[in-house]
Amino acid sequence: MTIAVGDKLPDVKLVKATEQGPEAVQSADYFAGKRVALFSVPGAFTPTCSAKHLPGFVEKAAELKAKGIDEIVGTAVNDPFVMGAWNKAAGSDQITMLADGNGDFAEALGLTMDGSAFGLGKRGQRFAMVINDGTVEQLHVEAPGEFKVSSAEYVLEQL
Repeated sequence: MTIAVGDKLPDVKLVKATEQGPEAVQSADYFAGKRVALFSVPGAFTPTCSAKHLPGFVEKAAELKAKGIDEIVGTAVNDPFVMGAWNKAAGSDQITMLADGNGDFAEALGLTMDGSAFGLGKRGQRFAMVINDGTVEQLHVEAPGEFKVSSAEYVLEQL
């Protein structure tokens, strides 16, 4: 079953990419007590993700925070080293990367996709959500191959 607006996030382990190295976090604890704009991509360093998705959130970070977002989080079914390198290469210190290396978060959300045809295996779908104190306030899931409703611009318009 796919997560919906009004649902609590599932409690799974994610790994935060930090300058000091990987740091395990529990999603229930991590998203508690704050309002977060979270975006998910099928993979770090992939074309749309690197050319549009991450740069949009970097560019709109100040505007999102001005609208009441406490933190901007990016996630993908990648390891924390890849997520950290991706943020270093194309992101900013305004974006927190949470690696979903085993796909547990995407699976618990009901938002997986099969990228086997492209050599990617099981991945998370492209989506964005606003999470308020661990509860889904907004959810924007892309149709396959599209990039519209999960963009920073779209999330900003919805706030």
